[in-house]
Parts: sequence; structure tokens; C-alpha cells
Amino acid sequence: MCVHIRWMIRRDMPSVLGIENACFEFAWSEDDFIRCLRQRNCIGMVAEQDDEVVGFMIYELHKNRLHILNFAVHPEHRRTGVGQSMVDKLLGKLSHERRNRIMLEVRETNLEAQLFFKSIGFRAISVLRDFYDDTIEDAYLMQYRYQPTAEELAQPHNRISKIAS
Repeated sequence: MCVHIRWMIRRDMPSVLGIENACFEFAWSEDDFIRCLRQRNCIGMVAEQDDEVVGFMIYELHKNRLHILNFAVHPEHRRTGVGQSMVDKLLGKLSHERRNRIMLEVRETNLEAQLFFKSIGFRAISVLRDFYDDTIEDAYLMQYRYQPTAEELAQPHNRISKIAS
């Protein structure tokens, strides 16, 4: 199946909210999405198959990392490559010199998400006690670190040395 990842637009919100409610017991509201997406460094993207929104991700851009705030694939479209395509889009934004990792928190009870992210190279690096406002549940802080190629490591590391070469 071909998955197309694109910027989230306002008319995607009903589909995104439907996926959110199908996936999470403690779902974000439309106001939560809008408040988040109004932030300058916050980006929303959707995954489409056959012109249907089947997944989405919300992430923040930081100086040296990306932080996934919300990530979901409609239950009927899981294990079809949608989640992998969305993560691949983020991996393409990583580099040796700038943003070199992706971070996210996963509920301790969300084993499916933990296993998915672990299978594509994320590692749990700490436990965040009593992390959520809606429950006393802990979260795992998971991280993916960019692995530079030998060629990248051999390149100059700042703009001035690049200009001079």
C-alpha cells in the first residue's frame, strides 16, 4: 500500500479526532490539538492511503532533537507500514550536525507502541514517574539516536570550515 505523508490541514481534524478517539482512552480534544499546533515549533502531519487519513503525528522541533507529542495509526491500518512511513519521514529530518535524535513518551500500559518503537530502533532511556495528568501512570521516555555515516563524520563540522573547503 502506498502511504502519502503530508502537512496536517484544518479539514483533516475530524479524521484525526476519530483516529485519536479510536486509539486512546485519554484522547486529546480538538482544543488540545489546536493549542499545540498554534505553537511556532509544533508540526502536524497526516498519513493518507487512497485519499483517506489513516494516521497522524504531532511533533515539536527543538535545536538538537525532534519530540513526538502524539502519534497514532487507525487500528484497522496497523501493521501495514503506515507507522513506519511516518517515522521514516522524521528520520529524514535528522542529521549528524543538527537534530540528531527523536524523543517521545509512551504510557507504561501501551505495550503495542513500546514494541513498535523498539522494533525501529528506539530505546527506553528512563521512566517518568506519575507522568500523566489523567492517571497515576508512569511513562517510558524513548529515544532514537541518529547514526552518522563514516562520510558524514569525515566532513567539516561547522559552516566556516565548509565554506573554506
